[in-house]
Amino acid sequence: MPELFHRLPRNVLAIFSGRNLGWHALAIVLTMSIVRSGGDWSYYLATRGEQFHRFARPAILLGTLLPVLGTLVILFAGESAKNRRLISTAWALGQAALLGYLISCAYKAFTGRIPPPFRGYRMSAANSGSLVDSSHGFQFGFLKGGVFWGWPSSHTTVAFAMSACLIALYPRNRVLIFLAALYSFYVGLSVSVTIHWLSEFVAGGIIGSVIGTVVGKSFRDRPT
Repeated sequence: MPELFHRLPRNVLAIFSGRNLGWHALAIVLTMSIVRSGGDWSYYLATRGEQFHRFARPAILLGTLLPVLGTLVILFAGESAKNRRLISTAWALGQAALLGYLISCAYKAFTGRIPPPFRGYRMSAANSGSLVDSSHGFQFGFLKGGVFWGWPSSHTTVAFAMSACLIALYPRNRVLIFLAALYSFYVGLSVSVTIHWLSEFVAGGIIGSVIGTVVGKSFRDRPT
């Protein structure tokens, strides 16, 4: 278990410092641009058909379960085969997923953004099917909108964090890179046509990639 916390304080500091801080700023700037230009609302109106929902439904469950179950499967396989690299990979993925979730929730705690209209959320259910643009619904402050919905998408942040972590750990494995990218974009795009705005997918992808790259490099450089 301590391996899960390998260089954790240093990794958190690295995620929010130097060039990486610029990526967080980019996520914010792009969000502002998408919101102010009406991009979120236009995307919402264009992607709420049943065909998009059928495409997206498996991804929401996949993005919820795989960070936990996938990591445990890799850890079990590594322990069974006494493969230190697999074990280290599992713990790296675990840290990337944990930080992706905690950091995205921390952002949500202060941005309080109301999600797009859909039946599963009480604050937007009344507007389900509405033609009133609600994409500007931020509630800046502390815990005004909770930490489960809003900006950035946690599903996307965690998916991109885990994918970027794998890519940092195995930069020469083209098949793994393709599958990791496919997984993260499938999850991110799927939540962007259901429970999140487009800008929340964009921001989650950027922030998650920063998290995963930092964590992956820290484990890759770790002596075995």
